[in-house]
Amino acid sequence: MASPSPHMAQALELARQALGQVSPNPAVGAVLVKEDKVVGQGYTQPPGGPHAEIVALQQAGERSRGATLYVTLEPCCHYGRTPPCTDALLAAGVSDVHMSVVDPNPLVAGKGKRQLEDAGLRVNVGDGDEEARRLNEAYFKHIVSGLPFVTAKFATSLDGKIATATGESRWITGEEARRTVHQMRAVSDAVMVGIDTALADDPQLTAREGERPLERQPLRVVVDSTGRLPARARLLAGPGRALVATARMSPSRRSALERSGAEVVSLPGEDGRVDLPALLRLLGQRGVMSILVEGGGALLGSFFQQRLVDKVVAFIAPIIIGGREAPSPVGGQGFPSLSEALRLHLVTVESVGEDLMLTGYPPADQEGGA
Repeated sequence: MASPSPHMAQALELARQALGQVSPNPAVGAVLVKEDKVVGQGYTQPPGGPHAEIVALQQAGERSRGATLYVTLEPCCHYGRTPPCTDALLAAGVSDVHMSVVDPNPLVAGKGKRQLEDAGLRVNVGDGDEEARRLNEAYFKHIVSGLPFVTAKFATSLDGKIATATGESRWITGEEARRTVHQMRAVSDAVMVGIDTALADDPQLTAREGERPLERQPLRVVVDSTGRLPARARLLAGPGRALVATARMSPSRRSALERSGAEVVSLPGEDGRVDLPALLRLLGQRGVMSILVEGGGALLGSFFQQRLVDKVVAFIAPIIIGGREAPSPVGGQGFPSLSEALRLHLVTVESVGEDLMLTGYPPADQEGGA
């Protein structure tokens, strides 16, 4: 993989600052360069605000004329909440454009590139493309399929346990790993847990820096098929919104949860549990591009069994818990043979404090056994 040019690397770093802040728009960074000097830069603002290219043009002013633009995604060429970026680039007199990737949005999809070329601009595609695709992987899936990008996250001991046989689970991983999880929540549109985890741990599911909740909070989603979540659960009291997905729930429990501020949606599946594909479709229709599924084992087992996971992030702590009854991170029926198991690819491993963080992707065709 070729490394991005220095100016595109700067644009990618700017784009990262928009992650989690601009859904359902993509996180984009832009840098304007003239005579080897940066004259303007910016990243996508929250919906309704200017796109990255416009922020950079406003900063550069008249210096935009004859400048080269480095941008992490093809400039838009259609009217949405804001006018087309291509029109602004042409009006400003930009002469060259380096874009990492073409926007898969059907309203753009090469049309922005073509408009710039037809106007006489030199356009180059591919600088930093792999990093740009990874950075906006949730947007790429959502804009094409309408579904959220699902990341399965769990933390285990070296022998694959998420708690002791007595149920103690705080804390398997160290402080740096936990801080990383809060950063993952901060850039996700939603965080999801199953009812067993909600009852056992009573988590807040907020994105925090230390003990301070961040201003922007992901939607908190509980999958509670039979309506067991108490109205006093901490995740209902935190800042931000909470949604409880159920298959069957008594009217009194539903009313109690709604009085606590939760939205309750009924999505029964044929097996009497929440229909997870239907839940993903609903969230996608509401503009949720990315979901961080944090457990527990039953919920993760269902997601893997139904091949609904796009990415896996596993934190592995250098401790041994042992115990026949100690739970593992992925429950459910499991796959009957190794040839059917989901073998991750594009795997990376990095140290996070004393722990390891393994990141990988199930096969694109979700057939497993690669």
